[in-house]
Amino acid sequence: MKIHRKTWGLLVTAVLSVPGICAETTSGAGDPDPADSAIGEVDFPISCSDDVRADFNHALALLHHMMYGQATDTFTEITREDPDCAMAYWGLAMASFHPLWAPPPPEAVATGTEAIAKAESLNPPTERERAYIDAAAAFFRDWSQDRHGEKLRAWSEAQKRVFDDNPQDNDAGALYALSLVATAPADDKEYHHQRRAGSLLQKLRKRAPQHPAVYHYLIHSYDNPALAEDALQVARDYDKIAPEVPHALHMPSHIFVRLGIWPDTIDWNIRSAAAAKRQPAGDATSLHYYHALDYLMYAYLQQGRDEKAQQVLEKVTAAENPQDKFASAYGIAASRARFPLETRDWQGAADLRERSHPEFPWHKYPWVESLIQFTRGIGAARAGDPEGAEAAARKMDELHQRTLEAGEEYWATRVDAQRLAVRAWSVYATGQKGLALKQMRRAAKVEDSVDKHPVTPGAPLPARELFGDMLLANDQPAQALHAYEESLAVSPKRLNSLYGAARAAEQAGQGDKAREYYRELVRMGGDKGGEREALQRARKYLEGN
Repeated sequence: MKIHRKTWGLLVTAVLSVPGICAETTSGAGDPDPADSAIGEVDFPISCSDDVRADFNHALALLHHMMYGQATDTFTEITREDPDCAMAYWGLAMASFHPLWAPPPPEAVATGTEAIAKAESLNPPTERERAYIDAAAAFFRDWSQDRHGEKLRAWSEAQKRVFDDNPQDNDAGALYALSLVATAPADDKEYHHQRRAGSLLQKLRKRAPQHPAVYHYLIHSYDNPALAEDALQVARDYDKIAPEVPHALHMPSHIFVRLGIWPDTIDWNIRSAAAAKRQPAGDATSLHYYHALDYLMYAYLQQGRDEKAQQVLEKVTAAENPQDKFASAYGIAASRARFPLETRDWQGAADLRERSHPEFPWHKYPWVESLIQFTRGIGAARAGDPEGAEAAARKMDELHQRTLEAGEEYWATRVDAQRLAVRAWSVYATGQKGLALKQMRRAAKVEDSVDKHPVTPGAPLPARELFGDMLLANDQPAQALHAYEESLAVSPKRLNSLYGAARAAEQAGQGDKAREYYRELVRMGGDKGGEREALQRARKYLEGN
């Protein structure tokens, strides 16, 4: 069943009429007629009233697009129209926990637990529906913060049973694939879970080429340096099935970022941000808006287009009433951190205000607050203020402890690497260069132990890049070149890593390699590249060599 929902079109039509809303789009972006917007094809048999089946397919498509708020609204409406529809309550539960995002807050767990209990009490007549409900219940039953990983694995095992018993059920297969990505070990550099998920989704795509999950979850499966190339065509095709879904317009950039394709990252996130602005989360600015702007800023910065990046930052800080979600918190904080760090404005980084959007509950996201302290600490150290850097590191110690208490092991590892980097540069600023290099090497090793999180296009300053900076400053260009190349293997075509590699190669007497990296810098900036020092120096070097 192809999803063309009248109310979806009416919503988009209404918000398009707001003055100035289209100013975010690029010329020739060609948004389709919103009244006829599609979100993919889902055909999920349910034992509910015939009157709600089309709405259920629509809500499930939104769930697969991770438009959780909109999915919740539609599932809720179904429960009003058909109070005995057990699968609508299953849908509400599934929209309450976000497998690839942070652990759900207590209120979301309460909502999901209540919804799945209601679904169980209605005892749907089919074994398949009961199996879906049992799988969701495996996550919510006796959930606690410290058991989040365990409960994800329980859901994955139960979802596998649903698919094993219903091998022709595309949604069962897609959700099992998603669960594999959600439970992938952070230290598995061979990406075994992701490969299994991707292989399954490729098979599902052949028999359901318009299903939103096979696009969305496949991109997540291949969102890593080893596999990204295999998802490039899928990424380019995603908007064809969902031209007005903000997250569908954003998701391809996960692959573009992994391959360093900055023009496409820019174009798609301009479209995503525009769609997200047209579709607020109630009276709040949607998390998808901040998420898209963070990726957009990252791409502009890699091309040296600092003026454009500054304009994005202004949009981030001007957008009021952020949706209370982790992705909102990260998008805001990361955008604020990226600009001074990537442009090497060390004093500006040191002076960065600790919080923007004072109404936002920042205390719920200590690992995000740590990103601001990291910015302040690195800025202070590199501006010659080791005491200021140490003050930031002490705050990060507290935020690291709070992150651990929240059960966020992944982010605790990230915060640990950040605070180690701040202390390394603080020590370097005092002249203890040997000790600083040892500490910075350790910070890079800690950060290397985990992969990039889907919420971010990349670290504002990767630890390996910072290690390369320190080695280069300490007159060790050959070792610095190696560090920069390791950074580029994980974060391809980063401007500062390319520039560092070019300078290191030049100083190490490796002229061919220096030319290679300087040429890449010029190609990356293209005719739109700004006047960043890196681009100026690259042009000048190539003119003389």
